[in-house]
Order: sequence, then structure tokens, then C-alpha cells
Amino acid sequence: MRKGIFSWVLAGLCCFLLIINGCGSGNEDGAKSLRVGTEPAYPPMEFQGPKGELQGFSIDLMNAIGSAAGFKVEFQSTPFDGLISALQARTIDAAISSMTITKQRAQAVSFSRPYFKSGLAIAIGNNNQDITGFDKLKNKRVAVQIGTTGAAKAKEAPGAELRTFDSTPLALQELANGNVDAMVGDAPVIAYAINSGNLPGINVIDQLLTEEYYGIPTPLKSPNLELINNGLGKILENGTYNKIYQKWFKTAPPKLPEKLAFATQTDSGPNSINILLQAFPLLLQGALITLQLTLFSVFLGLIAGSLIGIARLSHITPLRWATRAYIDFFRGTPLLVQLLLIYYGIPAVVQNLGLDFSFNRFAAAVVALSLNSAAYIAEIVRAGIQSIETGQSEAAESLGLDAVQTMRYVIFPQAFRRMLPPLGNEFISMLKDTSLVAFISLDELVRRGQLIVAQNYRPFEIYAGVAIIYLCLTLLSSQAFSRLETWMNPVKRK
Repeated sequence: MRKGIFSWVLAGLCCFLLIINGCGSGNEDGAKSLRVGTEPAYPPMEFQGPKGELQGFSIDLMNAIGSAAGFKVEFQSTPFDGLISALQARTIDAAISSMTITKQRAQAVSFSRPYFKSGLAIAIGNNNQDITGFDKLKNKRVAVQIGTTGAAKAKEAPGAELRTFDSTPLALQELANGNVDAMVGDAPVIAYAINSGNLPGINVIDQLLTEEYYGIPTPLKSPNLELINNGLGKILENGTYNKIYQKWFKTAPPKLPEKLAFATQTDSGPNSINILLQAFPLLLQGALITLQLTLFSVFLGLIAGSLIGIARLSHITPLRWATRAYIDFFRGTPLLVQLLLIYYGIPAVVQNLGLDFSFNRFAAAVVALSLNSAAYIAEIVRAGIQSIETGQSEAAESLGLDAVQTMRYVIFPQAFRRMLPPLGNEFISMLKDTSLVAFISLDELVRRGQLIVAQNYRPFEIYAGVAIIYLCLTLLSSQAFSRLETWMNPVKRK
């Protein structure tokens, strides 16, 4: 019997090694493969086509570079603010995602020669007559994509309230919904989004704020950098680059420099302890918002969930089915989708009806989290009530109590004590789920960490600090619920 088990384990291990070897062997023709990270949410540079295929100027360019240099390209979808971290960890070999070459970035990664000339532009609503240039962004609400040069430039506007998003389409949607006064980003991408017709009511100020160049980043001292530069040089000389540029922009490409005068080596920089100490105050500010979101959402969710849970036990069939449908919907769909639907989807639909409506970010987050929490709490309440013996209801009825009085004075107090452990779990889960509101640019704990990483490119230290703060919050919450459970139990309290 033991020999048979050993044979099966050995055979499985051999198959696993063969699969791994097959996956890592590259292509059958022996050509080298490079893992290239990109965020396909930046049309016309890089985006997904109708069938999910990658398209765009950058995609065509990288494939052409690979053909000219003799390597295969394996694209990997990676968030823009995580590209440099992925390169530092060497989980990808290169990235092409319209990344501007800057001195700070060039100290964290090695860039290829420039492959695209761009600039920053300001997008505003059609009815906005106040903003005519960068100096008019003072004290305005400005949407930007996290980790971009547009975000860095917008910080220079005195008193501007920045709202950072994970992609340019989300930032532009925030402008279209009327939640911000302007959006700062790359001119070609903004122009393409407006010309596509999917974002009506937006204009671009003609004056460009900067002159920038995109490059292909690789890990520091990467041997693939020379290979990429050779391929890019070949397609610039043989006219392939001109054809790709004409395909996407219907015009002749501008002249590109061979290199920019930026350093490609990095100093050791501050140590991890100093990085954490510098980031700690900002992370604590984010933790405060996380706690506020959790407390509001669980409190409202507890009220709504209790009512829904009691209604689930009703003898009225339509009411019982309605509450069941509510619970199934909010438990059966991802919280992130619910959050995006409430914050972006509902205002867009209402505005299409000709009504002026927008959601405050904090309010939208609380609404989404509360609705989701209510569905889970409703089931906790229902199970807690049903766990009380029927003899309790019969005894209350014999004392002359009606149904409401029985629930209020007899059933619910006993059930609530039994609900405390799962309610504690729900509170801790909600505490961690608040990290999803980073997608609507609310500066809670995770978003604060992302913003810091986008500036110093030190993901390990910052995210370790975020994890430590979450751990402290969950441990404190767990202890608080344990004390509450003891206090409400008459046997343990004695």
C-alpha cells in the first residue's frame, strides 16, 4: 500500500516537473521570451479589443521590437502603479505602458531610449469657463492617475484637492460625473477618450503643460535593455515605427532623441526603518479613515441587517422572498463591483436622464459597505433568532406578551449574545474590506500606502507597515469583542 502511494506521488512529481519545464522552456523555435508588463486601460496606447485581445500603439510597437531583435513577447497585465515594483522584484522583464522617463524613476529602473513624445494636458467640462490654464487649478478638485507625471504635476497647483485613480478612464469618468473640476493626464490618451464619444461634455485646454518622452523600463542592470534598444533602433531606421505611428495617430511622428540625460543607477537610499518612520504619520491618517468607514458601515449594516433578518422569518411570503433576493444579490456579487456600480454607475445613469447628481466618495463607500454588510448580518440575525428554543416564545405568550414584545424583551437579547462571535468576525472582515474603497480614490490605509509607493518605489517597507497597522487594528477589535462577549454573559461576568 505504501509502495503504491509512493509511486503515485513520484509520478505526480515527475508530471509537475515536466509541466514546469515545458512552461519555462520558451518557444519551440528556441527564441528568447520576455515577460512584458502593461496596463491595458490606456487607449490608444494600450487597451483590450472587443474579444479581449491586446491592442494599441504600444502593443504593436513592442511586438515589432521583438521581431526586429529576435525575441518573443509575453504580455502580462499589471497595474500601472505596480509596474516598477514588479520590475524590481523581476517578476517581469520589461514594461511598456506609456511610462514617462523621469529622473526619479530612472534611479529605480533602467529605461530604453525614448519611443514616444507626449505632454500633459488639462481636461475640463464643457460648461467650465473658469479653468483656462494650469494657474487656474488653484483650490480646485483635480483627478489624476496614481503614480503618473500628471499626478506629480497636479501637486504643484496651490491648494488643489487631488483625487487619484487606478486608471485614466476612471479619472475621466470622475470628471464626466461632475465630481471634480479638472483632470490632468497625457494629451494623446485624453484626446482619444474624448474623440471616442464615450465621454461627452469634456474638452481639452489647448496649451500643453509639459514635454515628455515615454520609455520602456527594465530592471536595473538588465541584460535585456541592450536587446530592446537594438530592436527599437532597427524599427526607427527601417520605417516600421513610422507605419505604426501613422496607423494610430494619422500623422507623421515627431523626432525622438537617442537618450535623455538621466542617471540609471540608484544609491542605497534611506534604510527600511527610516522609510517606515517617514511614512507612519500618513499611514495613521489613512487608518483613521479606515476605522471611520468600518464603524459607520457596521453600525448601519447592523440596523438594516437586523430588520432584514427578522423580515426573513416573516410569514408574509412577498416580504420573505424580497429579503431573500436582497441577501442573495449582495452576497453573490463582489463588493468591489457593488462599490463601482454605486459610485460610478448610478451617477452616470441619473445624469443621462438629464438630472444633476453625483456621489460624495465617503458617502458612496459607506452606502456600498453598509448594504453589503447588512446582507451578511441579516443571516447572522436570522440564525441567532432561530437558535432560541421555541419554549421561550411560548413562555412569553403565556405571560401575555405580544409578538413584538416577545422579540424585544425575550428572544433578541438572548440571540444577540449568540450573535456576538459571528458579528465580531463580520466587523473584522469589514475592517479589511474597506481597502477596496481605494478604487474610488478615498485615501484610506491601503490608498495611502499606494500613494507613498508611487513616490518612493519602496513597496516592501510601505506595504509591510500597512499590514502591521491592519494586524494591530484586527487584534484590538478581536479583544474588544471578546470583552463584550464576556460582559454580556451573566455566567462569565460573575
